[in-house]
Amino acid sequence: MTLPPHPFPLTAEDAAHFLRRTAFGPTDAQIHALVGQDARAVARAALTFRGQGAPDNPFDPSQGVTPGAMLQLTRARWLYELLYSPEPLREKLALTWSNHFVVGTDKVRNGPSLAGYLTLLRTHAATDSFETFARAVAQSPAMLRYLDNDQNRRGRPNENFSRELLELFTTGIGPYSEADVHEGARALSGWTFTGGRGTRQFLEAPRFVFNRQQHDDGQKTYLGQRGAFTGEDVIRLAATHPQTATRVCFKLHRAFVRDTPDAEAVEGSAATWRRTGGNVRAVLEELLSSAAFYAPEQRSSIIRSPVEFVVGALRSLGAPRLEAERVLSLTQTAGRMGQLLLQPDTVKGWDGGRAWINDATLLGRMQLAAALTLGAKAPRLPAAPTPLALLGQAAPLPGTERLSAAQRTYLTLISPEFQLA
Repeated sequence: MTLPPHPFPLTAEDAAHFLRRTAFGPTDAQIHALVGQDARAVARAALTFRGQGAPDNPFDPSQGVTPGAMLQLTRARWLYELLYSPEPLREKLALTWSNHFVVGTDKVRNGPSLAGYLTLLRTHAATDSFETFARAVAQSPAMLRYLDNDQNRRGRPNENFSRELLELFTTGIGPYSEADVHEGARALSGWTFTGGRGTRQFLEAPRFVFNRQQHDDGQKTYLGQRGAFTGEDVIRLAATHPQTATRVCFKLHRAFVRDTPDAEAVEGSAATWRRTGGNVRAVLEELLSSAAFYAPEQRSSIIRSPVEFVVGALRSLGAPRLEAERVLSLTQTAGRMGQLLLQPDTVKGWDGGRAWINDATLLGRMQLAAALTLGAKAPRLPAAPTPLALLGQAAPLPGTERLSAAQRTYLTLISPEFQLA
């Protein structure tokens, strides 16, 4: 079973829906450029990444004179890409994967490690091999440090990464036992890194190494199979386990379809995953052009995260250029609303959904919307965004027709309808 395709050329509201989900927020010109096109062709084009970054990104983490300053510049550099990258779906996927293969700056305080981690998330954003992606992340100094596998050695296995590999990154709870966690740790022993350790080396680039002397090369039993397994072997067995398809596809549906995914639709994507050997690009191309994605009941069914709110608002305003200091401030604004980039709440990531919304975070969204529309330093726009760009529908919010453009935009940004993508 696979997901049936959306059978019609895209309408303006279809195009707005696609861009609100895949590009954070569209302009009218971007919407109308997709009208009349085939859904599969639109999805395929959006997933064709050329590795283009945002031009003139002013933030350079290597200029940070302390670990704290480096982290602020790293977050600001990423937010700038989220705001201005010509490939917003790549950044949306990087944000999604950062909430799956979680690392946090509470432990990872090395600039090149974080830069390398973000590069991996972008490079493999729509990977044709989830196994390759998982192995690359597992060998990244950022993950090795965050989940302590750099401390994993023969005779003294550290099980932190081995556990999360199964529980969070691949199969989920159910298909594995505590014995699998232990045996997996044995197989992953000796994976470590050199360089970039300590507070004074926060700008020194670390490098993955396999320390053969620290590796347990004995026989192991893992997920029902036996052999002298290596780290590569357990990554392969976990990443290609049938249940991994369902678990990761559930997360992709939660990112792009609805906060509470439909089990039958998820299983349709999982069937494509298994048939293609974990080809995430194939799964996404099918998903983003499916009847399930475009179904009326799926519209406005995802609560925007704080970062998605910030980026969606500015991209819908036409991505006006902000001063570097303001972009830097917006990373902290998103953090106060519950989503500090590269610092999820726990190793399982942000819960998302209704957890994003409470009295304090709603007030933060209202204050930001006011600053972007009514404040003295609000960006100057050539034209106000239309309801189609902001809400995915042609009709304005009732009662806003007689207001000024700035007032109408402000009320739209704080409306429940805009909080939902």
